[in-house]
Amino acid sequence: MNRRNRILRKSPAVRSLVQETYLQPSDFILPVFITEGKNVRDKIVSMPGYYRYSLDLAVEELKSCYALGLHCALLFIKVPDELKDNTGREALNENGLMQRSVQAIKAALPEMVVMTDVALDPYSSFGHDGIVENQQIVNDKTVEVLAQMSVSHASAGADFVAPSDMMDGRISAIRHALEAAGFHNTGIMSYAAKYASCFYGPFRDALDSAPGFGDKKTYQMNPANRLEAIKEVRMDVEEGADIIMVKPAHAYLDIIREVKNEITLPVSAYHVSGEYAMIKAAAKAGYLNEEQAIIEVLTGIKRAGADLIATYFAKQAVELIQRSK
Repeated sequence: MNRRNRILRKSPAVRSLVQETYLQPSDFILPVFITEGKNVRDKIVSMPGYYRYSLDLAVEELKSCYALGLHCALLFIKVPDELKDNTGREALNENGLMQRSVQAIKAALPEMVVMTDVALDPYSSFGHDGIVENQQIVNDKTVEVLAQMSVSHASAGADFVAPSDMMDGRISAIRHALEAAGFHNTGIMSYAAKYASCFYGPFRDALDSAPGFGDKKTYQMNPANRLEAIKEVRMDVEEGADIIMVKPAHAYLDIIREVKNEITLPVSAYHVSGEYAMIKAAAKAGYLNEEQAIIEVLTGIKRAGADLIATYFAKQAVELIQRSK
């Protein structure tokens, strides 16, 4: 033989020497669920090991995560039912939970990169990402509210707003609104290729944000489509996005790679709640080794082209990485 490929696999030291993809703490975005109250740490049943925190405990948890090397948090809030409506009024409340959360986290951890979810589903009495008229999710009225919402988050101190709604034209509207309000340094992480996936179920449990009628297929993408993702990504780049998101991640590795090949902006991928829950459930049943599965799946997402990975395994992954050194 002229070539024996196994030479490069013969020992841990050799395998490490030629390893192509490494995970590191700076790869991860930590999703955080925040709820009203004090000293609240609610279990999310469909996401074992994950919690909704009141703001006081969320700040303490983030201090711990920051010390581990996790320096980016993506905030989601659980809105009380009595504050939900079909206008997004609470989303614009300067004293709302999201705005207070940004302020408190930036006060406690000024160097933490704080990203905020921008969509109306947590605030909607219908559970949809936009304003509803005649059982339809209307695009342009929704975009107006999303732009105002983004300015409100920027005013509170958010480093990036992360529109996850999939309305047409919202990146351009948000960019212009931020510029007009003087927030020239606030970034936009666009959920540019967000698919209408079955893997979002546990997340909707966490925020009580499941759609009250129909589904989200008129605005989220068809899982069968690839070229459509490239079109969406190109448009969001042109409209002013700073980071491009693909969601979900595990079942969409081909899309992550296509997007990475297409653009020069950073690419993020969201390893979503259902993908997290599957690994947890399989590990609990004894079907696989949880720690090995976490590292293998997240490595696969990075290998596919993700520069950043939003994952509920972020803290656990960093602990595993540090343990392996």
